[in-house]
Amino acid sequence: MKKILTLIGAVLIMAGATAQTWELDRAHTKIHFSAKYLVISDVEGEFKKFDGTFESSKADWTDLVASVSVSVASISTDNDMRDKHLMSDDFFNAEKYPAITFKSRSIKKLSDNKYTITGELSIRDVTKTVEFPLLFGGIVVDPWGNTKAGFKATGKINRKEFGLQYKDAAATGEAVVGDIVDFTLDAVLIKK
Repeated sequence: MKKILTLIGAVLIMAGATAQTWELDRAHTKIHFSAKYLVISDVEGEFKKFDGTFESSKADWTDLVASVSVSVASISTDNDMRDKHLMSDDFFNAEKYPAITFKSRSIKKLSDNKYTITGELSIRDVTKTVEFPLLFGGIVVDPWGNTKAGFKATGKINRKEFGLQYKDAAATGEAVVGDIVDFTLDAVLIKK
């Protein structure tokens, strides 16, 4: 029994020693979104403050565990009045719900650099299981000796499913804001 416990302990120590921890390189990561405005054009924006940690012990990333937190108050659409409206209770209610979070549950490799990541997305007080395509861009060592990895996640969500219920309409009946929000996370990870 003692030998079995020693063996299990050694395996756990080795597994922990091979796990690689990464964090978001905030200077080179972007979180963009867009939504329809009056059905005739897109309004684009981004979140400027976020954090994220990522762990993987496999070279092919098939055991990736990701956790991302985005500051709602950092929203920017290049229009202060619109940004304040987005932070109000019509949309995010940044005062009561200051963060959008994503925690991965699984990742599935589809090809050399294509994956599907599944996890829990929380906006306001709503958490839903979501699945997004994930593209792996590769690993490089930058000029300062830092190991970096690149990923791009893209997806769509229905804002109303997450409690962003604003529903004003134009005089002709078109919704001022579309229900579907497209987003892109261009992530650069830096190895810890």
